[in-house]
Amino acid sequence: MENTNIHVNVNSSTGESYFDGGLLQLVGWNILGALVTIFTLGVAYPWAVCMVLNWKISHTVINGRRLKFTGSAIGLFGQWVKWLLLSIITLGIYSFWVRISMEKWKVKHTTFL
Repeated sequence: MENTNIHVNVNSSTGESYFDGGLLQLVGWNILGALVTIFTLGVAYPWAVCMVLNWKISHTVINGRRLKFTGSAIGLFGQWVKWLLLSIITLGIYSFWVRISMEKWKVKHTTFL
């Protein structure tokens, strides 16, 4: 079985780990994402998700190294279509795995600068 535990040492010899984003910025990005999603009837949801993920990840520093999000809305849109089709084909059973699939996609598209 694969070990998926992540250990982060704050104040390690290579640097500090911290998040430097602000609450008002987060609220603003979430409101913008919600409005875009509502006005496009959900079509632009992947864009809203990528926008918020990019903000969160770009404000995260681990061991003195800033993270960068490399995912795109088009890439996520393709995944959402695949996940939707799999959920329909399996009569909703696959929908239980969509959340973990999204986490895997997010991590796959996160790198250090």
